[in-house]
Amino acid sequence: MQDIEFRLTELEIRFSHQAQLLDELNEVLTDCNLRIDQLAKENRLLRETVQNLQPSLEESPDE
Repeated sequence: MQDIEFRLTELEIRFSHQAQLLDELNEVLTDCNLRIDQLAKENRLLRETVQNLQPSLEESPDE
């Protein structure tokens, strides 16, 4: 009976560690998604800026 209790305790400990790890990974993933969204917005703004500047840019005679 002690062996079963020991094994159950070990499983509970493992489960707790895995649950904590999943919470930490979820937080990292959420942060990454927020950063990706920010970078996508910055990229869109930069593309719009370049497109707006494009008509006013003239090629130099050397090009």
